[in-house]
Amino acid sequence: MEDISKSEKTKPDDSSKEIIEEKTSEQETEEIKDEQVEETIEATDEPKEEPEQKTEETDEKEVTQEKMKDSGKKEEKKEKSKKKVDRGKDFKYIVRLSNTDVDGEKNIVYGLTSIKGIGIHMATLIANEIGIDRYTKIGDLKDSQIEKIQELIDKVSTMAPNWMLNHRKDLETGEDIHLIGSDIDMRLRDEINILKKIRSYRGIRHERGLRARGQRTRANNRRGLALGVSKKRESK
Repeated sequence: MEDISKSEKTKPDDSSKEIIEEKTSEQETEEIKDEQVEETIEATDEPKEEPEQKTEETDEKEVTQEKMKDSGKKEEKKEKSKKKVDRGKDFKYIVRLSNTDVDGEKNIVYGLTSIKGIGIHMATLIANEIGIDRYTKIGDLKDSQIEKIQELIDKVSTMAPNWMLNHRKDLETGEDIHLIGSDIDMRLRDEINILKKIRSYRGIRHERGLRARGQRTRANNRRGLALGVSKKRESK
């Protein structure tokens, strides 16, 4: 009887087996869930390289397209500037005024400024005296109008006010004169030679190639070789 009771005690019940199986199944499901969570975390942690590469490639393509467009626009502008518009048979592409070639495609004001000694103010004064619009091209002018312009250029010193003239109180005559073209260089050279002969301060400064109007020369306007400080050789 004792053996039978022991064997009965040692035999496991069906209910205990079911509980153990349920516990193992729950552990397995929990492990599977943990593995899935770890996989999702790893997937989120991994850097996404493909979309970045795509954005970089698209940006490079856009930049290259913009550069191509800009280069094409520049080339078109250059071609347009090179091509001269046909303005008719009577149009003069070059006009000769006071020994200078003036571009006929320029307006009167800016065309006359190409002559040495005539600025914008003087050119506007000449255009107003003749009675021509400032924005008309010089090439469109008639021969009679060009002759009038030349006459006014020759008589500028009598026509313009004194404050507009470029050579006031001449050394020889003491009058206010307006010089044009090569006369400016000739008169300037003669006056500098006179200052040198007189041995005035300005003439001596011109001879030595230094500034003549009180500028500093210690730090600025230094010419020649820049010599550094030379150390004395030690006698043995």
